[in-house]
Amino acid sequence: MIERTGRRVIAARRAEAAGRRFIASGATIAVIDARDAEEEAVAACAAMAAAVGSAGSALLVIVDDIASLDRYLAAGATHYLAAPFGETEMRIALAFADRHAERLAGGGRAASVRAALRLSESEAWIWKPGDRMVTLSAALADRIGVATETVPMSMLFRLMDRESRRLAREAIDRLLSTGRSTAFAHRSRALGERLAHHISYDEERHAVVAWVEVDRRDDEPAGEDGDALTGLPAVDRIRQWVERRLADDQLAEPRCILLMLGIMRFGLVNAAFGRPTGDAVLQGVARRIERVIDRIGLEHTMIARTAGSEFAIALGAPVTADTAELIANRLVESVAWPFVSGDSLIPLSCRVGIAAIDGEGRRDAGTLFQRAAAALAAAKHGDTGLVRALDADSEAEAHRRNQLEIDLRRALDHDQIDILFQPQVDIRSGQIMGVEALARWRHPQLGELGAVPLFATAARSDFVVQLSTYVQQRALEVAASWPEHMGNLRLSVNVTAADIAQPNFVEDFLSRVDKAGFPRDRLTVEVTESGLIADLAGAAGLLAQLRGAGLRVAIDDFGTGYSSLAYLKALPLDYLKIDKTLAEDITGSTRDRIVVRGVIEMARSLGLAVITEGVETKAQLSLLAREGCNYYQGYLCSPPIDSGTLEAMVVGKSMSVVE
Repeated sequence: MIERTGRRVIAARRAEAAGRRFIASGATIAVIDARDAEEEAVAACAAMAAAVGSAGSALLVIVDDIASLDRYLAAGATHYLAAPFGETEMRIALAFADRHAERLAGGGRAASVRAALRLSESEAWIWKPGDRMVTLSAALADRIGVATETVPMSMLFRLMDRESRRLAREAIDRLLSTGRSTAFAHRSRALGERLAHHISYDEERHAVVAWVEVDRRDDEPAGEDGDALTGLPAVDRIRQWVERRLADDQLAEPRCILLMLGIMRFGLVNAAFGRPTGDAVLQGVARRIERVIDRIGLEHTMIARTAGSEFAIALGAPVTADTAELIANRLVESVAWPFVSGDSLIPLSCRVGIAAIDGEGRRDAGTLFQRAAAALAAAKHGDTGLVRALDADSEAEAHRRNQLEIDLRRALDHDQIDILFQPQVDIRSGQIMGVEALARWRHPQLGELGAVPLFATAARSDFVVQLSTYVQQRALEVAASWPEHMGNLRLSVNVTAADIAQPNFVEDFLSRVDKAGFPRDRLTVEVTESGLIADLAGAAGLLAQLRGAGLRVAIDDFGTGYSSLAYLKALPLDYLKIDKTLAEDITGSTRDRIVVRGVIEMARSLGLAVITEGVETKAQLSLLAREGCNYYQGYLCSPPIDSGTLEAMVVGKSMSVVE
């Protein structure tokens, strides 16, 4: 009935830690059905009241005896609905609850927060958006062991691990964008205890106000952390649970089967609908997984979120491989039902990897998780279905690819990604007019890996944007330091489709350029044509903004996709880069030369300069010059080289015109 009012419903089956799970859910109304369960409902109201209040939400209780309303009011309920009732009564009761929550999010709530905090006595902090410093209450400063009550915001974040910092930033962003009170929690590295931060926006101070409390849970072992976003147990808890079952010799084989579920291309959801919607979708996925597991009816199970959009589901004995596969397929079906965001439907898909340990071999949680991760990787990148359980050979290959993804994430921290530059030469004058920045990975075991395997690995692990941003930033910084005699060189950097899909792409990119100190009028953005097909109109608008800011735009790898003409017609471009496969063919048949000639003539008629990639012989260059190509890059001039070698080349070598 509630769903038919257009709301998203999260069902809570357990009373344990209900307040914490309510905050984690992001919900604005808690509904307690008290019919035929008065004592339990009063206890539930009392348990939920603090969390509902701190989140600036409403607590609606459904009763069949209004004589007990005083008890519910005393326990913390804010609204009630008396049975019998229909959909109209339910809709109106929820509307009143909505209005209550909206008012709490405004100035009245901020005033009550200020009164409750009593900063000199409570553990609290205040931060004005944009400021570097945060003001702590004396009590909080004492708890975290600092002598002053005004400290850098980064000091608070140093109390958290990386994932908790991300959740904290998202909670603050959510507060600033919606005005609704929210919360986040983390385990303090220094104090060894879990802290919950309840945050609201103070309209009078124009500041974020937070009060902090120690989160003492009785439903989790001491020292363990939960997932603040979904309310699921922490990764460490599920690992310990698996370890205990694998060590229990009294259990039947297999003692434990692990399912690893990964949402496909989840970054696009955040890009299209925003991070708060993405968080809500992840919460919804967690609830759907719980419902599937509940309906199967297994006695021993545990679910956790192990990464941004990945979940682990552990199934304890007695369980069979067939049961695990049945559950995996039901999970795929459940996640595939679209999620609702406003007027939009958000379709999702997922893959599931299945792993078990039985018979001989290592019997530990780490091995089981590695196998499940390898199985998930195989399911994501293979063509054998949405669910994958690995045999020995495919497990080894999937593990190798999975390890490569892990290595890539470490590579940025260990400066293993080098930036090289390949010269772009003016065919008429023979002078180097610019360079394209390219990435090379110095892998400690595999040696040097080029851009193709590097970005393919990043794509498998949803790491493309981070890698691309790193490469762009480093290239800009290096180029900005070039000496004066290199001051006329243009720099070309690659931009991926994932970059363009990011919110505020243009603003963030231009900020990166300006921060590095590289002139905008010497920068070219190269976009691979195959990456734009999903949203051609949107890409055209963003590229037009870049051109309006003084940059130039090139379409890269032209000739490899199936919509090349559509791109030329729709996109605002300055350069067209002919793919190296066409350059290789130009010295072949007459037909090949006609194709290249047609591309060059078409580009010139549209006012575009032409750059040909992969030129390796003088014969290729001579034919390109004859057909009217403007620039080339390739091994005929130079392979990709570091900045020092480039400087020496520019100073000491002048390219001759090919006759």
